[in-house]
Amino acid sequence: MADDTGAFRATNDSDATPAQHRRGPLRPERLQSVRTRVSGAGLARLFQAGDAAGLLLASFVASRLIDLPKVMWIGAPLLAVVLLVATGAYAMSARERSRRRFGRLLIAAAAAGGGAGTVCGLMDPTFPAIGCAIWVANAAVALFATHLAWGSILKNLRHHGLLTPNLIIVGGTAAAQRLIKRAKKTRDVNILGVFDDRRDRVGPEVCGVPVLGKTSDLIGHRILPYVDRIVVTVPPKAAARVAQLLERLAPIPNPISMLLDDTDDETETNAIGRIADFDLMQVSGAREKSGYLAAKRAMDLVMSVMGLIALAPLMTAVAVAIRLDSPGPIFFRQRRHGYMNEEIVVWKFRSMRVESTDHKAIRQVSADDDRVTKVGKFIRKTSLDELPQIFNIISGEMSIVGPRPHAIGMLSGGAEASKLVETYAHRHRIKPGLTGWAAVNGSRGPVDTAEDVRRRVALDLEYVERRSFWLDVAIILRTAPCLLGDSGAVR
Repeated sequence: MADDTGAFRATNDSDATPAQHRRGPLRPERLQSVRTRVSGAGLARLFQAGDAAGLLLASFVASRLIDLPKVMWIGAPLLAVVLLVATGAYAMSARERSRRRFGRLLIAAAAAGGGAGTVCGLMDPTFPAIGCAIWVANAAVALFATHLAWGSILKNLRHHGLLTPNLIIVGGTAAAQRLIKRAKKTRDVNILGVFDDRRDRVGPEVCGVPVLGKTSDLIGHRILPYVDRIVVTVPPKAAARVAQLLERLAPIPNPISMLLDDTDDETETNAIGRIADFDLMQVSGAREKSGYLAAKRAMDLVMSVMGLIALAPLMTAVAVAIRLDSPGPIFFRQRRHGYMNEEIVVWKFRSMRVESTDHKAIRQVSADDDRVTKVGKFIRKTSLDELPQIFNIISGEMSIVGPRPHAIGMLSGGAEASKLVETYAHRHRIKPGLTGWAAVNGSRGPVDTAEDVRRRVALDLEYVERRSFWLDVAIILRTAPCLLGDSGAVR
């Protein structure tokens, strides 16, 4: 899917102007998918850890000048980080003035040093006040240095489109125009395009941002994997219009925000600010989710790398067997939907004859399918054909646990599976997995009927809502029997 971004960019100097016009003034030179972009919440946690390390170093330097008790050595740095988190220092808005940012750092250092110094004074009346002053001075220098570094890192990430939110606007209203004009001035959001059903009245662009189509065109649009948030801008009194738009956008997995058209300037500025900062602002919100995502990725990497090493002999044996059994490549590659509808190439061991290969899953596998080879029957029955997806997990396209990725355009009962359930694409709100909640609850293999599709999607969405680290561990443990084969499922 990343290669498709070339369609949005100029390929040479001669067509740079037309391409720039199509792209608009607020689209980055290279679109980065939501999956590959930097997590603001994770980045802020790294900054917190960096500040803690810097403050401990400050304590070490101060201890060389004066004897510091452990309360000051360790307690003051921890208190300083807590104060910085509590005061929103890690939101790091691009609009915050440097004077205010560094003033907050100085206050946190002084408050932490003063608090720890007070405790030291109560514990030891001979503790000199100069010790507290020395620690505060060293801590302030350490925090100024680290936050200068964090600011430089954030500026570089925003410049390359790795952190700045990518938005799509639905509705070419006055609020949309103000949002675009503000984005041009501050560059704190990238606006990739506008969708409006009244294209004849809106025109080909809104304040320079291209109108890419009607609302219905947004469903399944190839730009969705690059979009962090969809902003609906409509007059608040048009209740019927709002309900209609939300109903139309229901199948889309991307987060949706509302920006009303007649709010006062201050309210609108705050709303736009929240949209611009929503990634980093998760630090003061759903912290458990950012921690869960980090733990999930760590588990994915550790288990997939260890699994690759342990299963290398078995995978080699399967590869040799496939080569000896039938002519053709060892691996089968198929384009499937990943996170936020991103198209990914999923790897499997080839289980069918080359001339019968079905890349679009027009015909799903059935019992005693004549397209499946002898080795293919065995590796499908034991799920060994899925093992190459370890490479997709290592690359970050998939996870060990998540909804199984379906082929793009997969048919079920003669109808496209994605059209049978309105919320089908909501299963793409997380990365697809090698195993999942649906798999361990009996929904494995082909989905031959509309009812099969509905049950699979219902189980996947249940996992999306309930997901946690320990649920992932439970699913992995329950998957083991499935890997040995399931006589009740066609593979």
